[in-house]
Amino acid sequence: MGSLLPIGARYVLRQIAKPLLAAMAIGLVVLLSERLVRLLDLTLGKRNSFSMVFEMLAYLVPHYLGLALPAAFFLGLLFGFNRLSRQCEIEAFMASGIGLYQLTRPVLVMAVAFAALSVVIVGFIQPHGRYAYRSLVHAVKNVEIFYLAEAGVFMQAGNRTFILDKVSREDSRFERIFLFHDKGPEGSETITSTNGALIEVPGERRPVLRLEGGHRLAIEGWPDPDGKEPLPLYVVGQFSEVETPLGRLSDQLFRARGLDERELTLPELVARRDTPPAGATVHDMRAELHRRIISILTVLILPILAIPFSLGRRRGHRAYRFGIALIVLVAFHEIIEQGALAVRVRGASPYLTMWTPFLVLVGFSVWRYVRCCFNVASDSLEPLIERLGEAGSWVLAHLTSWRRQAGA
Repeated sequence: MGSLLPIGARYVLRQIAKPLLAAMAIGLVVLLSERLVRLLDLTLGKRNSFSMVFEMLAYLVPHYLGLALPAAFFLGLLFGFNRLSRQCEIEAFMASGIGLYQLTRPVLVMAVAFAALSVVIVGFIQPHGRYAYRSLVHAVKNVEIFYLAEAGVFMQAGNRTFILDKVSREDSRFERIFLFHDKGPEGSETITSTNGALIEVPGERRPVLRLEGGHRLAIEGWPDPDGKEPLPLYVVGQFSEVETPLGRLSDQLFRARGLDERELTLPELVARRDTPPAGATVHDMRAELHRRIISILTVLILPILAIPFSLGRRRGHRAYRFGIALIVLVAFHEIIEQGALAVRVRGASPYLTMWTPFLVLVGFSVWRYVRCCFNVASDSLEPLIERLGEAGSWVLAHLTSWRRQAGA
């Protein structure tokens, strides 16, 4: 039996690894594809737009990996052990003297490894990735809309309306520009120029527009529509060369890391939990700290939660077992998120709103796992699953019958 255990452990891990890797790959592709559409809309037409998109996606991978890893691990456990159950391989292991709890040992080791990986991802990589993503979004949004300009088309950048005659994106130059700047109550400014270019100035975070050989009309205020007030003053002039910064600076995004509690690493959260940065409160720090710790510890519970749901006496009820298991996991995740929100907004105790549901899940998982491994009685949820299966089969049969009658 001592020689069989390593072989059995490797075999069990192989059965789990296949659906785990497939679920993780599909999950990451789906999550990143949804974000890809928004990033393309944000960067389309800008210089190096595709490279910026892939850089942004790279910064988002740790965030989505933190979501996909536990879900993929859970699905891998469900599918892997269900396959062992359906093909009577678990019975074969038991006949050779290897119990279900022994088959679970390599899975628990895997859970510890994934929990350690979650500490690295959630505690360190995610905060830095989130800050890098926000910084890059700031840089993209502050790249002036001139990079998107089309020749002969009126476009608007903030309170400036402009049209260009010819555009050369290779060297960021253009010819013959008309620019109207609406200054609100202060009036307006109209500029025409024969040539121009976007340049970079040391110390200036925004792109700078350089205009050459132009005319300027500045009006200080707006005319009174009733004609009761005198006409506003105006200034007409010519220039050979003028430079003006474009876009706007955002102190909310481009700043030092750590003004948002989600940008702090796990040790930083612990060290500053009572002295939050300017962009956070003590309640925000507490909610974020407890949420991260619970998300890491949840990975350790997934094996004992998933295995009882994966072992069924009847093959036809696998989908319902999986459905109930996923509902339990999703509901727990939502309860933790709502508990964290209650801590942030209302100052509730995280031990009541977050740790109590976590302990309930731990107790439920341990209870079902012990009954599954050391009790010969049938699963106490089996009758519920059977009723769900029978109800689902009845609904499906009637829907099929109604479709046939409607088609006839």
